[in-house]
Amino acid sequence: MFDGCAEPTSIPVRVGDKWTAQILVCLKDAPRRFNELRRPLKRLTPKVLSESLRSLERNGFVSRTVYGEQPPHVEYALTPLGRSLLEPLAVACAWSREHGEELTRARAAYEAGGRTAPE
Repeated sequence: MFDGCAEPTSIPVRVGDKWTAQILVCLKDAPRRFNELRRPLKRLTPKVLSESLRSLERNGFVSRTVYGEQPPHVEYALTPLGRSLLEPLAVACAWSREHGEELTRARAAYEAGGRTAPE
């Protein structure tokens, strides 16, 4: 059934986490410093942003460049691999806009004890 699929260890699981898409979108126009990312991602704690950026860097979606200035200047930028995710993310956002109300109703029904989605 799953012949031809990537090995589970090679699938970048973090692409689907809560903050990854927002971080990638924040980096789409230009590299940004850590504090420049914190402004649009204000609900993110510095610790979670740092962990997310490390994971994105580990998976090859983001590069981290340290400039030898005083104080040190660090920038994060999308790699070509990270940039390749912007189009699928745009599709996912469009789907979310189109089906958001249905999703909200299904979640509410589930939480209310009706384990199946409403018709």
